[in-house]
Amino acid sequence: MNRKSDLIRPTSAEDAAIARGIADDVDAVSLPTAEIKEMRPAREALEQVLGKDKAEALAKRRGRPAKPASERKVNQTLRIDPDVLAAYKATGSGWQTLMNEALRDYATVRRMLPRR
Repeated sequence: MNRKSDLIRPTSAEDAAIARGIADDVDAVSLPTAEIKEMRPAREALEQVLGKDKAEALAKRRGRPAKPASERKVNQTLRIDPDVLAAYKATGSGWQTLMNEALRDYATVRRMLPRR
């Protein structure tokens, strides 16, 4: 797959202006490599500063929990006639699940999959 990057590189003049802005910024600090190597993830520092309970609450993953590997969907490129795709999309939200169910029913009826 040939994808061109959307990244626009700054010109030399823009790069120089950015460097000047950084140099003039009193809050910008250049850290020595030794200091950077001593740094630890915020997760470790939060526990020391806020305590274990509050740190865990802040670091808690959001969203749905991950499904076991056996239950995860697989990304697949599939070529479908435009009218078939349009018909499924016209059903609204959940059209991919609807299409998956139709394929599962087809495969089950033809004994390609065991019945659930």
